Amino acid sequence: MIGRLKGAVDEVGADWVIVDVNGVGYHVTCSRRTLDALPEIGGAVTLAIETKVSDDAIRLIGFASELERDWFRLLLGVQGVGTRVALGVLGTLTPADLARAIALEDKKAVATAPGVGPKVAARIVSELKDKAPAGSSLAAVLDQGAAPAAASAPDGAARDAISALVNLGYPQLQAASAISGAAKKLEPGASAEQLIRQGLKELAR
Repeated sequence: MIGRLKGAVDEVGADWVIVDVNGVGYHVTCSRRTLDALPEIGGAVTLAIETKVSDDAIRLIGFASELERDWFRLLLGVQGVGTRVALGVLGTLTPADLARAIALEDKKAVATAPGVGPKVAARIVSELKDKAPAGSSLAAVLDQGAAPAAASAPDGAARDAISALVNLGYPQLQAASAISGAAKKLEPGASAEQLIRQGLKELAR
């Protein structure tokens, strides 16, 4: 199986790129976001690859990062999500945006991706709410603005509250969602203790 390609951009199409690796051109299907980030023809490129094997073909799916590829694999595990839909999601949302939408149960954000209706968006949020790729830390997501709903609480309080829920055994994304929901119901400046109490109520719903 091919896990990574490193070469030069030879040709670019609507949803694919040909990567020249020592004279061999590999046809790689990519999301719109990955294609937009490619260098000009002849430029050096490295893509993380997911190899899809079927009865009549071997298909290479390319990603700008291994984290993006990991999210792709998770998306494929959701009922009703195939390669086209998964690439549509990743072409619309960055890994951080997707993690934020799942943590905050923002189905509308997920539904902005082409081919994703309300039902599929709801399944993505529901089935991935307790999952995140290895290396997709909550801290990194929060640093990129992943919890705007918790903005009314001090950053330190929100982080401490999330950390406390994680220490209690709750998955990071689920803890973030609970604290974000708690922050919406509390007064600005709520303490970590208040957020934790309200967050536990959110989790018990």
